[in-house]
Amino acid sequence: MAELTLVEAINDAFHTELGRDESVLVMGEDVGRAGGVFRATAGLRDKFGADRCVDTPLAEAGILGAAVGLCMAGWRPVCEMQYDAFSYPCLDQLITHVGRYRWRTRGGMGFPLVVRMPYGGGVRAPELHDDSPEAYYAHTPGVKVAIPSTPADAKGLLAAAIRDPDPVIVLEPKLHYRTMRGEVPAGEHVVPLGEARLAREGDDATIVAYGSMVPVAERAAEALEGEASIEVLDIRTLKPLDEGALLASAGKTGRVVIVQEAPRTAGYGAELAAILAEKAMLDLRAPVIRVTGYDVPYPYWQIEDAYMPSVERVVAAVRKTLEF
Repeated sequence: MAELTLVEAINDAFHTELGRDESVLVMGEDVGRAGGVFRATAGLRDKFGADRCVDTPLAEAGILGAAVGLCMAGWRPVCEMQYDAFSYPCLDQLITHVGRYRWRTRGGMGFPLVVRMPYGGGVRAPELHDDSPEAYYAHTPGVKVAIPSTPADAKGLLAAAIRDPDPVIVLEPKLHYRTMRGEVPAGEHVVPLGEARLAREGDDATIVAYGSMVPVAERAAEALEGEASIEVLDIRTLKPLDEGALLASAGKTGRVVIVQEAPRTAGYGAELAAILAEKAMLDLRAPVIRVTGYDVPYPYWQIEDAYMPSVERVVAAVRKTLEF
């Protein structure tokens, strides 16, 4: 298997899926001639033509609105939102149309539409370039949400999203586009939506994370070696959630720390904690603890390290649950 960066794995997925299915097209700002601001779509326009790698105006609502019509015409559009917070103007289309068409047509119409975007901080970017907006999408009925944490999963989850009959939001940790490398299967590679990944086995406590927080969780587990045996569960797909894997790990270790980069209030970690409270209460030996971002707009780069969950904050949370 080739060793690729995370963004190279995404590009590999695009070349594979566009070559496999002529109904797949990519559209977004600068995705064609420029190959995307992160080069995720590099080479697609040259190989597949301007009709299947489409440069759009700077209008996110228009991008997703056009994709709605393309779905109805039999295409499988993949929309790129150039940055996480740039996607907010398209929430109207997503909530009022994209998430409702299967229901609106009584199951008569699938809606194979993908919206992918880089998310999260750590890259010293300006305002509106660092958000972690997964809760907006996970809260929207009819929409699936996937967040990879490794190059292999970045390729496999994107392929699964493109092939899925329903709309899927794929958030990619921009911090790791080029800071992470890993082995990626060549050719067709699909990671099913709704299956978690056990990133590290352990016995004393579980850290649950996704996306850019998985490496933080793994480093925290390493920091606790000799003190405790820590399991790390990468849930990979927020919706549908692999609830069985979550409950199995909680039942095994009896202690759970949930890590998310997004603000704390009504974040996705709260949903995970609620599931554990409802279905794993008798297995838990301590309260579930969340390590999160703060309830503030994402700060400027000078203080973003204070905002992002750190290894030290996660280690402290694990020690707290172990001492309960």
